[in-house]
Amino acid sequence: MKKIKILIVEDNDLNRENLTELLSENGYEVKAVSNGKEAIDVLPYDNYDLVITDMKMPYVDGMQLLKFIKKGYPEKAVIMITGYASIKSAINAMKMGAFDYITKPLKKDVVDLAVARALSHAKLKDENIALRKHLEEKYDFGKLTAYSDSMKQVLEKIKKVASSDSTIAIYGESGTGKELVARALHFNSKRKARPLVTVNCGAIPEELLESELFGHEKGAFTGALRSRVGRFELAHGGTIFLDEIGDMSPSLQVKLLRVIQERRFERIGGIKTINVDVRIITATNQDLEKFVAEKRFREDLFYRINVIPIHLPPLRARKTDIPAMANIFLKTFNRLKEKNVDGLTPEAMNYLTNYHWPGNVRELQNLIEMLVVMKECGKIEVNDLPDKIRLNSGRVEGVISDVEIADEGLDLNELICQFEKDLLQKALQKSGKIKTKAAKLLNLNRTTFVEKLKRYKM
Repeated sequence: MKKIKILIVEDNDLNRENLTELLSENGYEVKAVSNGKEAIDVLPYDNYDLVITDMKMPYVDGMQLLKFIKKGYPEKAVIMITGYASIKSAINAMKMGAFDYITKPLKKDVVDLAVARALSHAKLKDENIALRKHLEEKYDFGKLTAYSDSMKQVLEKIKKVASSDSTIAIYGESGTGKELVARALHFNSKRKARPLVTVNCGAIPEELLESELFGHEKGAFTGALRSRVGRFELAHGGTIFLDEIGDMSPSLQVKLLRVIQERRFERIGGIKTINVDVRIITATNQDLEKFVAEKRFREDLFYRINVIPIHLPPLRARKTDIPAMANIFLKTFNRLKEKNVDGLTPEAMNYLTNYHWPGNVRELQNLIEMLVVMKECGKIEVNDLPDKIRLNSGRVEGVISDVEIADEGLDLNELICQFEKDLLQKALQKSGKIKTKAAKLLNLNRTTFVEKLKRYKM
């Protein structure tokens, strides 16, 4: 078991020796120095669980040392030692971040109690940090796996911009991991200890989205029975992630632009101006530049949110990542579902690699979960794969092989769009125009299917 380490900073020789002896007898590993300057010199070289420091010392006093610790080692607990005449200073020290103070002359029972309380608090704090980290990562199964050149470039960009406060726009098809990138940006930034608040602008009705974003006062509209804090207020000091921002109405775009420009707003029905400090990350599967050209998205807002664009490639464009991601998902679901699936046979993996993945990473994750639950143990073979994987792997390559490229060339984007529109139309016809059923035929969730219909004005 790890031994608890305590640093004593005391210029009085007798007090320093007594404290060292008392704490050592209690089983702690103790280091003692005679002033704040010596403490600053030794702090970087060992991970002390607790610092006990006198207030008045030569060279660097206790208050100066406390400031240094709270700036460079904010997680460390600090107990101040003071005389009765300096209790006011000790209280000020607690306001600056000290955990507690003890008065001279030092008494064993008082010291024991203060140390036990400080260490208990530090342990609880560490457990909360560990729990927060676990919750942050719990469902990030694939993380940001990158063997393909395209994803390596994305990761490099994320690493460069995460620590900045710049506004970021994430582009990519549904299921490519846009929210995962937003989480990576937030939890690798200086705002990571503050909230990450997510708003899906495409999933909330327009008449409710304004209240979701900015809040409202009691009686502001019919049904506003009490005041409500908006997502921007909840995200103060942290990050707000506006997913599917391309679906935001023009009137709300104006209000969002003001918040980005002025960092302030009023709740619906309110007169008090609320100042807010947030980092804004947006995401969309739409072509915003096209929307700007079509007057469906404000040009000034586009340039405000598009400071640093990050483009996520679809899974079909990063085939070298598929085996690694499949194995990560398999390992994760083995643990979560308490199964013992050994992996996929090379033939089965080949089918996954050559499938076109319209649902991208989300579809791959769901498939592996299903396979682990159904297989339970052994290796996943070709016959274990759903018909859509076995019958459709390589289908895109087959269609493309039939396309002739004329001497004058062709418009690739137009060809792909037409192919997608034709499939959407066929699915609608086959399902009797029932959108939920049509989406299922194409292995899409209903929201994605409807988004594609809206994009093609179908």
